[in-house]
Amino acid sequence: MTTVEKTRYFEAVGRRKTAIARVRITPAAKQSFEINEKDLASYFVTQEMQTIVESPFAETKLAQKFKVTAILTGGGIHSQAEALRHGISRSLLDYDKELRKKLKKAGMLKRDPRAKERRKFGLKKARKSPQWSKR
Repeated sequence: MTTVEKTRYFEAVGRRKTAIARVRITPAAKQSFEINEKDLASYFVTQEMQTIVESPFAETKLAQKFKVTAILTGGGIHSQAEALRHGISRSLLDYDKELRKKLKKAGMLKRDPRAKERRKFGLKKARKSPQWSKR
């Protein structure tokens, strides 16, 4: 029988609008990202999205220490990037509770509940009403 080496990982869920990110960070020699079985640069093409995803590591100065594996579902590309940031931040808290102060100050632990309001009956959009005429 071969022995399987068990590496300890830290898991968390990040959310934003309707996007959900299931994130696992594993201590590693160099930083790497695997998002829906793709690397960071091919999943998030723009530099802005990549910066959003890497921001928890930049804030805590733990850049070269983790392998990040994530499963993203729902939402748009920007919401997914922010959900992934939220998930990474939460899993970093499992790794080290002392990071809470830095991450909370940077606003990375907030779920950011803003979402599109539903359309109401009798209205054109969520709050826009049909044109009114006096006569």
